[in-house]
Amino acid sequence: MKKSINSFFVHLELIMVALFVLIPILWIVLSSFNPGDSLVSSSLIPKQLTLYNYARLFKETNYPVWFKNSFLIATLNAVVSVVLIMITAWIVSRFHFKGRRSGLIGLLLLSMFPNFLSMTALYTLYLTLGLLNHPLALVIIYSAGAIPYNVWLVKGYLDGISKEIDEAAYIDGCSYFSTFLKIILPMSKPIITYCAVSQFMLPWMDFIMPSLLLSTDNDNTTVAIGLYNMISGKENDKFTMFAAGAILIAVPITILFILFQKYLVQGVAAGANKG
Repeated sequence: MKKSINSFFVHLELIMVALFVLIPILWIVLSSFNPGDSLVSSSLIPKQLTLYNYARLFKETNYPVWFKNSFLIATLNAVVSVVLIMITAWIVSRFHFKGRRSGLIGLLLLSMFPNFLSMTALYTLYLTLGLLNHPLALVIIYSAGAIPYNVWLVKGYLDGISKEIDEAAYIDGCSYFSTFLKIILPMSKPIITYCAVSQFMLPWMDFIMPSLLLSTDNDNTTVAIGLYNMISGKENDKFTMFAAGAILIAVPITILFILFQKYLVQGVAAGANKG
């Protein structure tokens, strides 16, 4: 009897959590098909479904340019970040050198501070270098900020790969870098996938850094800034069009999670357990 009561409350809790998560998502999805404009006229279950907001999004705004800017930043950041993370983690995992331990501790300390704490310094640096209002220049910040935490995660994964495999490759005539490319990287697909997807999502959903370093010019704006401008201020009352844009920006991330779900779970679990 007691076991059945506990099971009932566990299932009840899961149902409540699911409702708290799904209802806002369902509201945004249905609002994007609502014929109204404002939050007041939007309802959870619209009386009529329409694609008018999606058509307006592409006709009345520069959404394709925003989407392209965000996609290029996210894709380039994923590539650059993975390269830097994998090389750094491989070096600290496989080689022993002076300052290695203090360097790892320094990376651990840096991972505790978010990028926006250095906003003033970053703005001044970008202003001095002439990198303001250049969307792709954001990759420098994102890729550098990805190193501290992810190096520790990937190092834990690489430590679980036997070093005897490396030694066998050296005996067969492979250089250090060839061993890294031909053996370490193929065996690290789960953790590489996790890092790539997480680093793709970071700039895709970030608002603080683009709003600081990019202008409101439509040619340089990212999706996050463009969507925010739709609903900020007293005169910008375009909630249903904002909902349509929010749904579209969620599509790439959803596809990535569906395609790489297996690798994502394996990567984060292996990196955490072996660290």
